[in-house]
Amino acid sequence: MTLKIGWIGCGVHATQMLLPQLVRHDVRIAALCDIDGARLAAAGRQFGVASLTDDAEELVRRPDIDAVGMAVGPDQHLMFGRMALERGLPVFMEKPPSGSAAGARELLAASEKSGKPLLVGFMKRYSAGNRIAANILRSGRFGDVYGLTGYYMTAPGYFAGNVDYTGFFLHHCVHYMDLVSFLVSPVAGLTARKVEKDRGKVLFHVHFDFECGAIGTIAMGTAQSRGAPVERLEIMGDHQRIEVDNVIEVRWHRNPPFKVDDPAATLNDAVDTLTWKPNFTAAANEDPKGYHALLSDVVPALAGRETPAPTIRDGVVAMDRLETLRRALAL
Repeated sequence: MTLKIGWIGCGVHATQMLLPQLVRHDVRIAALCDIDGARLAAAGRQFGVASLTDDAEELVRRPDIDAVGMAVGPDQHLMFGRMALERGLPVFMEKPPSGSAAGARELLAASEKSGKPLLVGFMKRYSAGNRIAANILRSGRFGDVYGLTGYYMTAPGYFAGNVDYTGFFLHHCVHYMDLVSFLVSPVAGLTARKVEKDRGKVLFHVHFDFECGAIGTIAMGTAQSRGAPVERLEIMGDHQRIEVDNVIEVRWHRNPPFKVDDPAATLNDAVDTLTWKPNFTAAANEDPKGYHALLSDVVPALAGRETPAPTIRDGVVAMDRLETLRRALAL
C-alpha cells in the first residue's frame, strides 16, 4: 500500500537531499508545509504536490495522511514531532531530534505512549563507505575492534553567526555521537580537549572508551574548508584495518606477505588489500551519501514493519553524548 506522507519543511536540505530520495519509494507526498511561501510553492511544483500550507498543525490534523516527515529546526522537531505522535501518526525527522537530550527524551516518551515509531535521520550509518565497513565488522572476518580514529570537519564561515558552535554540535557532531557505537559498541566513557585560536574556529579531539574494550579518537572542528575532503575513519583490529575516506572510498587491509623479493608474487584475495569507490560516470541513480538507503528502512518502519532504521531511542543516546561532549569542552 502506498504510504501517504505529510511533510514539514521545504528548505534546501529537504528539497535536494531527502524528498528526491523519498519519492523513489512507494510513497505519495499528500501535503507540504513551510512558513516561507515562495519556498513552499517551489517545492509543490518540484514534487507535484497541490496541498500546501504554512500551518504545521493543520498538516498534522489532515485525515488523509499515514505519517509525518520533517526537516526543520531542533525546536520545531520537538514541537511538531510531539504533535504528530499525540495524533497517533508515525514520524520521520532529520537529526537532531531536539535541541537537547531532555527534549529527545520527551519525544521518546511520546513515541512509547502513542505506540508509533519516531525514526531519526542518522544517515551516516547508511553512507556507502560506512555501511561497507559495518558489514565487514559484522561478518566475523575482521575480529575484535581495537580502536577507531578519524576526523569530521567543516568551515568556520559556515557558523559565522553561531560562534557558540551550537549549530555545529547539533547538525554535525551529533552524527558521530551515533556512528561510533554503530561501528564499534556502546560508549562507556567520553572525554575531550580543544584548541580555539580565533572566534568561530575550534578544533577538538573526542576520546571514547567502548564497552567492548576498544578505544577511539575523533577530531572535529570548524577549521577546514568544505571544499576539501573533511571526513575520514580508520578502524583497527588484529592485523586488520578498514579505512573510509569521505564516505565513498574504502580500503580493507589484511595481513599480506612481503612481495618485493618474491618473483612469483601475485595478489591474493584472502590477505591483500581490497578497495572500493563508486563509479560516478555510471548512469545510475545511486546515493553514496546514504539518504536513499536510510529511507529504504524508514518507509517500511513508518508503515509498521520492523527495520534497522535509527529510532528516537538512538536519538536520546546521541544527544546525551553530545551534551557530555559540550560539558567537557565548556562550549
